[in-house]
Amino acid sequence: MNAADSAEMLLHLAARGCAQTEDLDTADIVLLNTCTVRDHAEHRALSFLGRLAKWKAAKEGRVIIFAGCAAQRLGKSVRRKFPQADIIAGAKNIDGFAEIIDNSRLFAPAGAQSGQEQSGLIGLVNITRGCGFKCAYCIVPYVRGEAHSLPPEIIFKETRRKLDGGAAEIMLLGQVVNGYNYKGLNFSGLLKELIQLPQLKRLRWMSPHPAFIDEEFAQTIALSQKLSRHMHLPVQSGSSKVLQEMKRGYTREIFLEKIKLLDQAGVRVSTDIIVGYPTETQKDFEDTLSLLDAVPFTGAYCFKFSPRALTPAAALPPIPEEVVEKRLDILLNKVKQSSKAAYARQTGSVQPVLFETPQNGRTLTNFWVRTTRKYKIGEITDIEIKEAKETILLG
Repeated sequence: MNAADSAEMLLHLAARGCAQTEDLDTADIVLLNTCTVRDHAEHRALSFLGRLAKWKAAKEGRVIIFAGCAAQRLGKSVRRKFPQADIIAGAKNIDGFAEIIDNSRLFAPAGAQSGQEQSGLIGLVNITRGCGFKCAYCIVPYVRGEAHSLPPEIIFKETRRKLDGGAAEIMLLGQVVNGYNYKGLNFSGLLKELIQLPQLKRLRWMSPHPAFIDEEFAQTIALSQKLSRHMHLPVQSGSSKVLQEMKRGYTREIFLEKIKLLDQAGVRVSTDIIVGYPTETQKDFEDTLSLLDAVPFTGAYCFKFSPRALTPAAALPPIPEEVVEKRLDILLNKVKQSSKAAYARQTGSVQPVLFETPQNGRTLTNFWVRTTRKYKIGEITDIEIKEAKETILLG
């Protein structure tokens, strides 16, 4: 999502005569797009912004744009502490970024963009912004605002632009992407319309929420091989008690019912897990471990709880760090074994692979595959899986 926002802002800069460079020494402008989901990410962004003071002073006319979620949360305090920042553009104002940079009077007026955007193989397309859930630990609703769905005509225009730019796969993005609903058109309906685009070879999405996994969605998945058979579905905890305290809106039992629906549709699932939530007991942690036995997750991102300002969970007394570290280590080892087993189960199968390099690509269920022969980038080819090595399939 952050990458998609960055690409959108870069297009506005390109329309005003800018060309992207990765070389800081030759750059005239730095666009720093930030994340604030975890404390560490925010500190890294602010540290880099601090170091940019020397860069800006070295050459007259250099411009710094501080954007994204940290910019939204910290607002005017950033300008006071880091006067080198010329433009502050919060995450809620992404749709108004063009107006923000024009009002700064630091850029020439917008003109025709030079050439067609090169999307890369995977085109990122936002379909929702903000979040209507208020999970007790999550800062996203405070920095990205309430949930709203983008009009389908905007989504189709952006999707076609990405496909025309060379994308073979489209990744639909939203904080609760499968909660999409615009004037009665829900997520399943949107998927049915998008798969009609002839250039589209594969359609994925993230991040979904268990609340919107239903029979209609499971039936939609079966309609087309263009639709991904993989979902990254955050569970956060295997304990119903902790899920309730997190205000996630579902229990362990409900989550398992959703997994059953997805399994029947042939969808493989990876997940996110938070370790050390302030109310997590040893029993709660063991419930999370047992969930990994109950659900054949293909992988999991595991994080230590990070208290964020403005959220209810930030006020709760923390679990001792050594306890959290020990639990995280145990969980990571279990996830590693679960992921290894998921890859091993693919051996002997024949699966369609979308190649992202001549010898590397992903299956419809999002397993990475490496082949001995070379194939055309962007093409889908049936590959026989000969062997599994950790988290790569050999075909």
